[in-house]
Amino acid sequence: MTKEKVKILIIEDDSFLLSMYATKFELENFEVITAEDGEKGLKIAAKELPRIILLDILLPKMNGFEVLKTLKETAETKDIKVILLTNLSQRGEVEQGLTMGAVDYLIKAHFMPSEVVEKVKKILSQA
Repeated sequence: MTKEKVKILIIEDDSFLLSMYATKFELENFEVITAEDGEKGLKIAAKELPRIILLDILLPKMNGFEVLKTLKETAETKDIKVILLTNLSQRGEVEQGLTMGAVDYLIKAHFMPSEVVEKVKKILSQA
């Protein structure tokens, strides 16, 4: 019997990074769904109900904070775990993201994709 794949949604507007993270998570046996902007990411999250979302903050159409706020205010999506994955490293932004309901905040430049995968697995194992 095969274990059901964990569904992850990656919302990232940098197509190179999006592809790199998607490939890494697929290799780790995740079911990967992607979106290149906040609006699309929100629609996909509501439709697909992933277990976890990797969310960039600087996004076209709707920024990551707006996406996070909407996810947490919507009954169907409020329990989805969200990790902010961004290059914004100001203390205020980190605190704002965590206060709004993100379970973690990773700064892209500080983490290799394999480390991001490990963080996600750790967070899911605590669920």
